[in-house]
Amino acid sequence: MYRLFRAPRGLRGKLFKLTGPIFLETLLMLTLGVVDTLMLSHHSDNAVAAVGVVNQLLNMVFLLFNITTTGTSVMCALYFGAKDHKSFIQVLGTSLLFNAGIGCLISLMLFLFGREMLVLMDIRPDLMPDAETYMHIVGGFGFFQAVSFTISAVLRAANKPNYAMQVTLLINVLNVFGNYALIFGHFGFPALGVQGAAISTSVCRGVAMTLLFIMLFKRLVPRIPLAYFRPFPFQKLKDVLKIGLPSAAEQISYDASQVTIVYFINMLGNEYLTARVYVMNIVIIGYIFSLSIAQATSICTGNLVGARKKQAAYLLSWYAWRRSLLITLVASTGVYLLGRPLLGIFTENQAIITIAMGALLVDVLLEQGRATVLLFLFCLRSVGDVVVPVIIELFCMWFFAVFCGYMFGIVFGLGLAGMWFAFALDECSRGAVLCLRWRTQKWKKRMLIKNPVNIS
Repeated sequence: MYRLFRAPRGLRGKLFKLTGPIFLETLLMLTLGVVDTLMLSHHSDNAVAAVGVVNQLLNMVFLLFNITTTGTSVMCALYFGAKDHKSFIQVLGTSLLFNAGIGCLISLMLFLFGREMLVLMDIRPDLMPDAETYMHIVGGFGFFQAVSFTISAVLRAANKPNYAMQVTLLINVLNVFGNYALIFGHFGFPALGVQGAAISTSVCRGVAMTLLFIMLFKRLVPRIPLAYFRPFPFQKLKDVLKIGLPSAAEQISYDASQVTIVYFINMLGNEYLTARVYVMNIVIIGYIFSLSIAQATSICTGNLVGARKKQAAYLLSWYAWRRSLLITLVASTGVYLLGRPLLGIFTENQAIITIAMGALLVDVLLEQGRATVLLFLFCLRSVGDVVVPVIIELFCMWFFAVFCGYMFGIVFGLGLAGMWFAFALDECSRGAVLCLRWRTQKWKKRMLIKNPVNIS
């Protein structure tokens, strides 16, 4: 037992030094949204509803930024491990230009056609004024997110996740003060309500982008030689998109499957739908643990493969998987054992609590599968094996999670627990197939980058 929990050294130590900041950054990002909702709830319920609808739309649109962000992270990790500084900077530069361009285009579209998009979402007329205001401001400055996502991905790939975490922590604090001042009218500012929340969010994102730029150039890349971009390295952008496009397709398909699942749960009734929301909020900590370890492992794997240490990358992944399963098991079991008190924070409705407890029990199995999926999916992605894993993901999520979820939950009458069991089958089946694909070691034959050029 001592060996499982003692402080690791070497590559294992590096893995957990990366995991900690990534975990905190992800947790803080989620906290940012929770704080916004909480503070707006003291302004008006309509404000919360309006902002919730807009954020749902913005989150789907901002998925387009992940097309390059995922590929940028993979390619930068490989070139960083290979010590090929020129190629590293070329990937950084092309990705920044591409995402900034896409970000500005999307921001312009959201600003000009935001109202039309909200009409298509059939938003209630009484929510439209607040929703339109929030869309114009936050959507209009969406390019801040596009650039910030790219820089954060590069910093992580270069083993410097602390900087992104520090920026996120600062932004959380600024956002609280900004919301307090602009929503409610303190410190001499007018009470602007939803408009104030939108201004605070956009200003904070602008500050975050500026700070990330400063850290990028002060701590990682002192300068970007223009000679590296003459002629323009289109091949580097192509390599980024080769990884990013399939990954984005998988994410879009996942979001679509979740919308379908929510539609099915809605057929069971409001209590089941509410129980799902509470369960999703409670189990998020275990998910963040799994995601953080998977992201850290993919960075280490990319660095090692770039340095031509593929066997070390292979062995490290199995170590990370065992740790991820252990941590996730402890977290999900703890959540189940404390389920009733935790659910009691959200509701006193015993029917909802009973429904949610059934799902939490099954979730112990689900989280083991999800930890496996995330780790091996990110590992395969980090070595450029993206197409086959995406096909596996698409088949499993639509057959098990959607089709079997409908059969177990609706047709067989097993309710939310039955649907959760289908979700567990989805995660476990995907995890098993991805694990086997990683174990075949066919990815070792892939050559995403040329022989490393060591530049001091």
